[in-house]
Amino acid sequence: MPQNLVLDAACICLSGETYAACCGRFHTGQSWAATAEELMRSRYSAFAAHYQSYLLQTWHPQTRPAEVGFDDDLQWRRLDILRTDHGGPLDTAGTVRFMAHYRSAGQRGFQEETSSFMRIDHRWFYVDGVQHN
Repeated sequence: MPQNLVLDAACICLSGETYAACCGRFHTGQSWAATAEELMRSRYSAFAAHYQSYLLQTWHPQTRPAEVGFDDDLQWRRLDILRTDHGGPLDTAGTVRFMAHYRSAGQRGFQEETSSFMRIDHRWFYVDGVQHN
């Protein structure tokens, strides 16, 4: 688990839960995401905290890179879930459209993407994404 995340603080995915009750339970391996949206939120938190091992563990093996590149000047600020299609506990595939807001070099920006997810053996994996900006 990343050292810079506090278990009893608000989760950085802005779910309204504490980090321990939200993304922290996935990052620590206590449970797996039950939906594509939960995995999306936990991956956003992992990107914000530069938690490479979790990102690689939750990336589909056929599309997983060797490593994740992080921009130290980029600070993720807010995650907005815009739409989910399928990706529920009984689905085997789903998509999540989101907008992730950031700051870099004093400037605000955002990344809008539709991410594809696949559930294999009861675990959700990120497959790929299409950016919209």
